[in-house]
Amino acid sequence: MTPPSRRDHDRAQSVVALGGGHGLFASLQALRRLVGELVVDDLTAVVTVADNGGSSGRLRGEFGVLPPGDLRMALAALCGDDEWGATWSRVLQHRYSGDGEMRGHVTGNLLIVTLWELLGDHVQALDWVGRLLGASGRVLPMALTPMDITARVRGLDPGAPDALTTVRGQVEVATTAGVITAVDLDPPAPEACPEAVAAVRAADWVVLGPGSWFTSVIPHLMVPDLRRALAETEARVVVVLNLAEQPGETGGFGPVDHLAVLAEHAPDLRIHTVLADARQVGDEPGERALLEQQVAAHGARLVVGDVAHDDGSPRHDPDRLAACFESVMADS
Repeated sequence: MTPPSRRDHDRAQSVVALGGGHGLFASLQALRRLVGELVVDDLTAVVTVADNGGSSGRLRGEFGVLPPGDLRMALAALCGDDEWGATWSRVLQHRYSGDGEMRGHVTGNLLIVTLWELLGDHVQALDWVGRLLGASGRVLPMALTPMDITARVRGLDPGAPDALTTVRGQVEVATTAGVITAVDLDPPAPEACPEAVAAVRAADWVVLGPGSWFTSVIPHLMVPDLRRALAETEARVVVVLNLAEQPGETGGFGPVDHLAVLAEHAPDLRIHTVLADARQVGDEPGERALLEQQVAAHGARLVVGDVAHDDGSPRHDPDRLAACFESVMADS
């Protein structure tokens, strides 16, 4: 008898989610709900490590380590809803107040850096934090060395509105007043985390987005070994579109614009499914038809669902997003 293949739909699936910040937090909260439900049996987060602001930026500058903030948020998203998980999630996310040097630092950032110093290994330390939390998955950095995001931005020079200016730093890129035309990493070819590359190659599904498009999503495609793995993996790639534009980074962007930028930066990425919220797609037939046309040009299918919170904020509802993920995996 022929053994079942890795793509056998009668078993739970292996999922890798890539991104950073609040976008990755949302997708991980949703995917965590599917772990142990015979839908997902292996969940890995691969996290952008280019933050240069806040507590992460301070720790990066002082200790020369990877910025821990987005890694911490991913770990918190994987905590369970029981008393242990909820408590440790709050501890991990606790930000100190006061007026001293500790103001603004986050407990989880300090814990991660402590283990990095004690163990001398980024991945081993993150695994230890995950074990402490009882996390429903693994968290890995996309690369093993700190880096900066640079962007070519149009419209910053009033005297030459079409001139391009280079903006450096994740915070600076995310808050620029101009129009971003492209992003790069410095150094331009950082060493990918080997465990992250292996996870992408072995996955059944890869989830890209939602999140800050230029500073959390696209950077994964700028790491050569990780990009190669994303292009060559047998996993089906799901792109989760944002619910709204992000002022300063994707001002004026709609779903079509997000996909177009992704294609410009990674034309070799094979997309299986594009997941969009019904309210973001819009009611105009022409708007939806244009998105469907662009999705089809990628050889992908468009899935439109109700994935946003009811409070009017541009946030994904974890339960609704989980239901959409489950439906996408079941229908493929």
